[in-house]
Amino acid sequence: MQAPENGILAELPGDHAGRRRPWVVGAVVATSLLGVVAATAMVPGASQSPRELQSVVEALGTLTPERITGPTLPFVFDERIQPGDTIHSIFRRLGINDEEVLGFLTEHDEARAVLRQLRAGRSVLALIQPDGRLLSLTLPVAKAESRFTIERTPQGLRARSDAVTATHKLVEMRSGTIRHSLFAATDEVGVPDSVATKLAEIFGTQLDFTSDLRQGDRFSVVYETLHDQGLAVSTGRILAAEFVNRGKKYAVVLHRDADGTFAYYSPDGRGLNHAYLRYPLEFTRISSSFGRRLHPIRRSWRSHNGVDFAAPTGTPVKAASDGTVSFVGRQNGYGNIVIVQHRDRYSTAYAHLNGFARGLGKGDRVHQGDLIGFVGMTGWATGPHLHYEIRINNVAHDPMRIALPTVKPLEGKALSAFKIQTSGMLERLALLNHTVVADAD
Repeated sequence: MQAPENGILAELPGDHAGRRRPWVVGAVVATSLLGVVAATAMVPGASQSPRELQSVVEALGTLTPERITGPTLPFVFDERIQPGDTIHSIFRRLGINDEEVLGFLTEHDEARAVLRQLRAGRSVLALIQPDGRLLSLTLPVAKAESRFTIERTPQGLRARSDAVTATHKLVEMRSGTIRHSLFAATDEVGVPDSVATKLAEIFGTQLDFTSDLRQGDRFSVVYETLHDQGLAVSTGRILAAEFVNRGKKYAVVLHRDADGTFAYYSPDGRGLNHAYLRYPLEFTRISSSFGRRLHPIRRSWRSHNGVDFAAPTGTPVKAASDGTVSFVGRQNGYGNIVIVQHRDRYSTAYAHLNGFARGLGKGDRVHQGDLIGFVGMTGWATGPHLHYEIRINNVAHDPMRIALPTVKPLEGKALSAFKIQTSGMLERLALLNHTVVADAD
């Protein structure tokens, strides 16, 4: 008996070329298959004794895009921005080799502003030719319902800004178990890195994710995703989350306070977050601590009245707490600096900035987490970093050691309203955990 021949036949539909599609997909990769054929034959009247089986293994070649569609069809990438990404690192990851586009991005004023505001978790859309040249590149615009697009036309490169009109929110629910690390567990169940980072930030006041995690710990999270024409373009807020560490349960839910600001609370109405952020940015390391040090430029021992967070130029800097901007501009060795005045005689300072948030000015009201500037190395700085100070009565204190006030717990009517408004999200968490939730009444 002749063993059947194994093969793969890939055929594009005949009307594919004439059909209008929102995306042109230029990569179809088929994994090599192993065909295993076993043949036996029974002759009438022959002995029924077992026959030795022989396996025939044939490895099929990989089907490359060139073999299926030819080398001219472009590739489409929907790439999520990673923490610390620059346009150069994104280009390297996608295999883009286009100095003309890089030069255009450097020289175009609006493009430079967009590149300074690349946010982790948002999506970059790229249409790339097989030789690495870009046909189009679409970048998200931070804190704006628009996108910035560069297209290659017969007349050269052109840029445009488009309003995102079809964006809508979906609520997603995920749960997982820790086996190695938080990010490995969130990847396993499809939770975006931006949501995982926010999850660690939310529970960071109660858990140390570098030492407290144990195998078997569990998490559940309810969060928003923003979709445009059926494509997930970014993540929104975490609406509710739960973490079980060593058998102890920690739960939070997002609640809008009477003044319109949002904050995370435990199910019994206790404010989870500190009233002040110790880390007003996503940073790589502390490059200089609070206290006396050898000044890197003056070469003399001086008092260092803040903490320096090393981070790439352009990293977003956030307001540590609600307050009013008392100064924005340049100030001696601080370079570009923002000073925010808070309640109870507290103020915070953010120095050596590369630039400020668009439109930020003295007297503006800011809320915790609002964008106020971008990491740089202006003033007396030898490398890109944020110099961060917390002051009480204009006297600097160590941001890493000072006892920071917490959000006040809800009471009375505010607590009753909170429980009614958040019951739906707590039910979603219970559904993820397969537990029964009693009705509020």
